[in-house]
This record gives sequence, structure tokens and C-alpha cells, in this order.
Amino acid sequence: MKILVLAPHPFYQERGTPIAVDLLIRALSERGDQIDVLTFHEGADRTYPGVSIHRIRQPLGRLQGVRPGPSFKKLICDVYLFTALIAHLRRQRYDLIHAVEESAFMAMLMRPFFATPYLYDMDSSMATQIVNRYPVLRPLQGLFRTVEKLPVRYAEAVVPVCDALAEELPRNRVRYLTVLKDISLLGLEPVDLPPENLREQLGIAGSISLYIGNLEPYQGIDLLLASFGVVHPEDTGAHLVIIGGERDEIERYESLARRLCIDDRTHFLGKRPLGSMGAYLSQADILLSPRIEGVNTPMKIYSYLHTGVAVLATRLPTHTQVMTSALAMLAEATPSGFAESWLHLLKDRALRQKLGHEASLFIEREHSYKQFRKTLFELYAHLDHTLPATPTASEETR
Repeated sequence: MKILVLAPHPFYQERGTPIAVDLLIRALSERGDQIDVLTFHEGADRTYPGVSIHRIRQPLGRLQGVRPGPSFKKLICDVYLFTALIAHLRRQRYDLIHAVEESAFMAMLMRPFFATPYLYDMDSSMATQIVNRYPVLRPLQGLFRTVEKLPVRYAEAVVPVCDALAEELPRNRVRYLTVLKDISLLGLEPVDLPPENLREQLGIAGSISLYIGNLEPYQGIDLLLASFGVVHPEDTGAHLVIIGGERDEIERYESLARRLCIDDRTHFLGKRPLGSMGAYLSQADILLSPRIEGVNTPMKIYSYLHTGVAVLATRLPTHTQVMTSALAMLAEATPSGFAESWLHLLKDRALRQKLGHEASLFIEREHSYKQFRKTLFELYAHLDHTLPATPTASEETR
């Protein structure tokens, strides 16, 4: 199959949706498809058989630094992506457009003109993202949700990343639905240079509670630091290590840690290579996910659970659709509630070992690359049989 993947974000970068797109094109390459990826101007190239990466031209003003979530920068890049899509469809016939997130609107608008079917890959709720980022728009949430469902009606298939997103879909308007869940990334990337020994590097004699990920507001880093403000005096050997984030975000949270008087045992390390993630995770006593917004499960959760290290997460749908109390410690999304569960887990080594063991077995069964590939191949086998054949160049000239 000849597929155009629309990736409306910097690609490749080591964060959620770009990683998911990378897994997608890797698996489609292994299936033997021919894939063109149309994406933003930022990011690193990836090399797989049958895959070509095409980028929008540099936007005016040399725009750069497009971050996760809705923003003016992303909107500008989406306009450039849309114009690039039109040019691509004029030059090339595709069997299918695999449209990620908001690019499904672009594919929907182009379908009447080029008759190219599309698949809607839902990595998150765009309506939820917008109102969380810009609370002043909350009164318009109902309108945003109605608009968000428009591409669903005309898509050949809708592919949400989690059950919570699937449950929000109007089933009578979905032609074909497949939940393509995220997976553990441990072992999928080549190991980079050996990571530093955290205890040795940071002078830690006690426990390590580790967070890995970006520092966007929806991740709950304010909650995390406020909770550690409660844990800090109760367990004088506990250390909090945070990997990820942009420089300005790190400086802001370092300032907050100082105001909370926890900066002596709170360590911000910045970004680290994805290939080293497993080695960092394995050094922790507890892995943390304080996320407070959204319904899609953070991709890092699957790698967290895979390590065999106990996980502490907020008891919200973003986590509970994957994790139960048999797999992780689930805490209230308040500083006192999160801190209480944190202290409980720090004090109970046997519980940490039990949770870690059960979680690792669960991931091996349900969220491996093998399972991801199987689900994706079944989806595309269905599309192979239902999509109309794309005319060849010779047929078009008859």
C-alpha cells in the first residue's frame, strides 16, 4: 500500500506522539508498505526501508521550538503542513492518508478533491487540550467537541490510543474502530552511552523517586513538588530526581523547589537520551506519574510498568484505564493525598516489589511491540480489503 502519514509535530523527537509515529512507520515498513511522512520542519530524520520523510519549508520568522499541545507556533506550522499536503496530493496518488491528530481535518477537507481515503489516528482529545491550555475558552468546550468529531464521520477507520478516547466516540458514525495502545519502549532503542550512576553522581544514600517526561502543566509537576514538600521532612533520606524538560521550565521549577525548601533533595537533570531510559528507571525505588489532565495514558507509563520498579500515579482516568491497585499505587491528585501514598510506598519494600513484579508481567502480555504490530497489521489487513484500488498512472491516462 502507498501511504501518506501526516505528522503535525516536530518529527523525530523523543516525546510521546513523535515516538508513537516512529513506531507506526517502523511497523508499516516491516509490513512492506511504501510510506511518505509529511511533517514539520523540526526534528531528526529516521531511516526505515520504504520510508521517505518530507518536511514543510521553514515558516516565516524562522519559527522554531514547537512544544507539545496547542499553540500559535503549532497553528502556523499546521497552515504550512496543509499547503504542503495539497502539493503532495497533486503530485502523487496514495491509497490512504494516515492522519495523526488535527491533520485528520486536513485529510477530510482534501477528500472531495482528490478522493484519497484517510484514517484518523487519535492520540488525544484536541478539545480537552485546548481548554486545558486556554481555560478562558472552557465555555466553548461543547462546540470544540462537536467539531472534533467531524473527521470521525468520514474516516475509513478511527484509531484512538486508549479506551477512554474510544468511549467518547459516536459509535454510530465510526466505520471501523481499532484501539492501538501504546507500548513499553524498553529494549526498542539502541542503548546510548552508559548513563551516570544517580546515587554516585548526586550523592544519594537514601531512596530515589524518579520522574521522566516533559514538564508541561498537564504533567502535574506542581503537584509533584508540593507533595514532596510533605514527604521531605517525614523521610529525610528521600530524594526526588526529575529527568526531562526545557531549560526555562527547569528554572521555573527549581525556583519553586527553593520556595518549598526541598531543593536540597530535588534534582533536575534535564533531557537524557531515550536509549538510556531503561538504565535510569532501573536505578529508582519509585517511579512517579503525577499527571493531572487529559484522558490518554502517558506513553512513559508502559515503560515504567515494564521495569519491575513500583509506580506511584494519580488516581485519574489517564492512569486507571491501564493500571489497577494490583499494578501500581494510585493516589489522590492532591498534595496531601499523593504524599500519603508516596510515604506508604517508601516504607513498604515488600509492596514495592510485589507491584513491580505484577506490572512487569502485565506489560509483557499486553503492551509489547509484538502486540502493537499484530494490532496494526490486523487494521491494515482490513483496509487492504475495503479500500478502493488506486488507479495506476497508465490507467489514469486512458
